[in-house]
Amino acid sequence: MNYQVGTDKFINDLERVSQVRSEISICLSKIADTINQAELAGDNSSGKLSLTRDIEDITAASKNLKNGVFRLLVLGDMKRGKSTFLNALIGENLLPSDVNPCTAVLTILRYGAEKKVTIHFNDGKSPQQLDFQSFKYKYTIDPAEAKKLEQEQKQAFPDVDYAVVEYPLTLLEKGIEIVDSPGLNDTEARNELSLGYVNNCHAILFVMRASQPCTLGERRYLENYIKGRGLSVFFLVNAWDQVKESLIDPDDIEELTSAETRLRQVFKANLAEYCYVDGQDIYDERVFELSSIQALRRRLKNPQADLSKTGFPEFMGALNTFLTRERAIAELRQVRTLARQAVNHTCEAIDRRIPLLDQDVDELKKRIDSVEPEFTKLNHIRDQFQKEIINTSDSQARSISESFRSYVLNLGNTFENDFLRYQPELNLFDFLSSGKRDAFNNALQKAFEQYITDKFSAWTLTAEKDMNTAFKELSNSAAQYGASYNQVTNQITEKLTGQKVNVNTHSTTEDDNSPGWAKWAMGLLSLSRGNLAGVALAGAGFDWKNILLNYFTVIGVGGIITAVTGIFLGPIGFALLGLGVGILQADQARKELVKTTKKELVKYLPQVANEQAPIVYDAVKECFTTYEKEVSQRINDDIASRKSELDNLLQQKKTREINRESEFKRFKNLQENIIEQLQKIETAYSNLLAYYS
Repeated sequence: MNYQVGTDKFINDLERVSQVRSEISICLSKIADTINQAELAGDNSSGKLSLTRDIEDITAASKNLKNGVFRLLVLGDMKRGKSTFLNALIGENLLPSDVNPCTAVLTILRYGAEKKVTIHFNDGKSPQQLDFQSFKYKYTIDPAEAKKLEQEQKQAFPDVDYAVVEYPLTLLEKGIEIVDSPGLNDTEARNELSLGYVNNCHAILFVMRASQPCTLGERRYLENYIKGRGLSVFFLVNAWDQVKESLIDPDDIEELTSAETRLRQVFKANLAEYCYVDGQDIYDERVFELSSIQALRRRLKNPQADLSKTGFPEFMGALNTFLTRERAIAELRQVRTLARQAVNHTCEAIDRRIPLLDQDVDELKKRIDSVEPEFTKLNHIRDQFQKEIINTSDSQARSISESFRSYVLNLGNTFENDFLRYQPELNLFDFLSSGKRDAFNNALQKAFEQYITDKFSAWTLTAEKDMNTAFKELSNSAAQYGASYNQVTNQITEKLTGQKVNVNTHSTTEDDNSPGWAKWAMGLLSLSRGNLAGVALAGAGFDWKNILLNYFTVIGVGGIITAVTGIFLGPIGFALLGLGVGILQADQARKELVKTTKKELVKYLPQVANEQAPIVYDAVKECFTTYEKEVSQRINDDIASRKSELDNLLQQKKTREINRESEFKRFKNLQENIIEQLQKIETAYSNLLAYYS
């Protein structure tokens, strides 16, 4: 496939998705406005239908859809050609990508009518606007300096939060936002996790290099922060053209084929496990061999250049399929469900209201009093579900914090084997030389930090799996409680109106029959701005993973390192100094290093476990507490709206004569208007499905 053809198709598909988003956003806004106007009119007629929650939810969904973008996070170690790749993707030499400098701040690339860069600081200082040349000059650093900063666990620009690059680029205008990270190191990884970038992007573009296939640092990062977390990752093996250039005889086809085959085997061996979705092997749809510098050179000469044999056409095609078919459809399906829910609620409220218009005040009060037992049942259902969430919260908090405690206390049992892959090369002459001793101590401390980071990350993955399981169970419970709740609300309607409740004509699936609060609790709806990727909705309609991460980034790693590293280097050094010099002693020194490190580590593990386990407990509790509060609030809102809907009518009847015919006409218009907008949403959604089928 010709790159330009592929790019044009991608742009066209993004444009189509953008149009559908906009169209549905307008329909949602009209539904919200129509219901709101009807509620205002109710003050001068039969009273409000109490649809405030629906108006709020629909308005939030409309805004989210209107502002929605596909967020791509570019990850990769230093000197992997991330900026060159991005420049080739956008067709201009926009981001710093010279031979030497490395990008040193997290950069968000988004659409803007004018070219500009804004630096956002984390120390309260006002944002600063720069031109591109100043940005490139001021916020790039030499790789040697970057390496030194990494070893010293320092950031190049500690006062900078991130940079926003705005650019009038078609790809960005059509709904793509790119987050470019500086490089992979442990500090960086923790920062990104705490910010929620990894969890809240639609896709990760993990840039590697053919000449350095799957380094230890890359494998560690994938193992610690990507594996098993349900993230969508595209692996871009950059500089594939250099495989040929590195050969003794670049024209030897057989040698080239052999070299490329070996490389592909290495990458497949390391990346295959990250390319399974629902048991399906999608390696060929996720791993791409790119020649970014060749693509960039061609596009700088001619923006419409043919990029065949650079890997870009294949990658763009796969990214297009993933974003505009899978992600967009999932996002719009949620919105359609929300729209159906709001329309159903309104129609049900109208169906309850109209039969009651003919009742006099005494009869109406009698009917309202008659459903008090049912309202008691609704409160009971709420209390039961609330109690189940609280019980789950308590048991999970205890279980997971105890798991953390046990895990920390048991680190010593496997330390000698585990630490072998981390310990620095031990040159006893270096250690005995006082001038090099600090460097050795720094290397040892970094090795220990890497070990702790890896072990802790492995534990957080098991904690996340336990949380996922718990939220899935609560999701199932929400469906059951929702079904019971529906039965009771139907009984209320039947008692009030004297008419049998019909199955909702606008529902097409079982899920659509669940009350709104149950849909939220089941994770079928996402209303918060940060969840557009849908990644964090595995078990609930809120971003519990970010709550967890914001806690977990301040425990374990920092706690253990602080408690141990500043103390154990002294005893280790003392032990090594007593060994003397020689080949045999060097081997003995390695053993002594591990033995002494373990001894000091084990000494402080109980302290670390006792200090950090309560923080883990609080983190887990916070996730479930947030969930419980939102669920309870939504149930309370639903019960209160049902009661106020009746009270509003009763109060209006007490104070004014209600014209049944005009009310009937008003409600009929309301119903017709919102159903018309819903049908437009259904049509837009169906047309998009048909286009991609």
